[in-house]
Amino acid sequence: MERIWPAFQDVDTSSGALGSAVYWAQDELLPIAIGAPADRKTRDKWLDRLWQAIEDDGVDYLFVVGDRWGKLCDSPEVASSWADRLLGLLRTAWSDPRPGNYVRGTSVCLSSLLAAGRHQELLEVLALQRFPFWHDRKFGMQALASEGRMDEALAYAEASRGLNQPDTAIDAACEKILLDLGRVDEAYDKYALTANGSSTGLGTFRAIVKKYPGRDPKKILLDLARSSGESGRWFAAAKDAGFLDLALEFANTGRTDPRTLSRASRDLLKRDARFCLEAGRLAIQRILEGYGYELTGMDVIDAYNHFMAAAQTLGIAAQARADVLAIATKHPGAASDILIRQCPVDSQACEAPGKAIETEPRTWTTRSPTRH
Repeated sequence: MERIWPAFQDVDTSSGALGSAVYWAQDELLPIAIGAPADRKTRDKWLDRLWQAIEDDGVDYLFVVGDRWGKLCDSPEVASSWADRLLGLLRTAWSDPRPGNYVRGTSVCLSSLLAAGRHQELLEVLALQRFPFWHDRKFGMQALASEGRMDEALAYAEASRGLNQPDTAIDAACEKILLDLGRVDEAYDKYALTANGSSTGLGTFRAIVKKYPGRDPKKILLDLARSSGESGRWFAAAKDAGFLDLALEFANTGRTDPRTLSRASRDLLKRDARFCLEAGRLAIQRILEGYGYELTGMDVIDAYNHFMAAAQTLGIAAQARADVLAIATKHPGAASDILIRQCPVDSQACEAPGKAIETEPRTWTTRSPTRH
């Protein structure tokens, strides 16, 4: 932890990738430090060194350490001593009517108060904040929950909403409270669809299914499509769950990425050629309509080959070629040129799937699709 800031202080981290990697590393390593056997003197030295690293940290890489400081203390007594070191300063800063006061180690203090069992003091100092700030107020919610005051904890979390506050994180905290209380239906109806967001639709769907095993997966998919307003995002999830008709419905009414459609057309050929034909046709159509990001000539050829493989399996190759030509001629451009070369007007001269005519590699940026 001490070496993170010195190592990265001169590195451009604007993409966010480095910050994510640092967060992941801390998330993996902190449980080891928390559970490591050490006497009081040794652990105090560790904490002093970590505190110095936090003070030196120029961009708050170590905020995760602050959030878990109470656990790192390993005893209520040590946590209480750390809370005492910072509580007075925090009270003074938050009592000042002038805006802009900041205390490095705020999370250290709040986490220590929580671990020390000083819940009333924790709630009192949080009440001094001029505006609700979820990163701090989550400790107050945890204090209430640890005392079994679940409804109050839920209300406290809901009251933390405001400008620039992370609704997804608040929803996740509220969902957990309701699930812990056994109020599963209420948790699903109020929070499940927003609390389990992932970078992909498939990841979101799997997270919800895991938490709510008694729910109909198809109903979950329909709820996600309805609530998000972007049905195409859930194509891969529906396909993965085996709801192929629903997947095609999502793809037709939404903006599923052409590459995702093309891969689906390839992967399920032995299982359902009719589905693969429709997915492949839609992949070609969406490419020609300008959807996708940084598509290449090979992406176009792959979509064509997967579509034709499904058509040959169904015994309708000639009609499929005619369909491709009809679609391509309606959308002139780089992609249609490639398709027409793959499938010239004389259908007898068409190349079989997998033996595509070589084309000069091309890349073009088109309308952004939905991630899946």
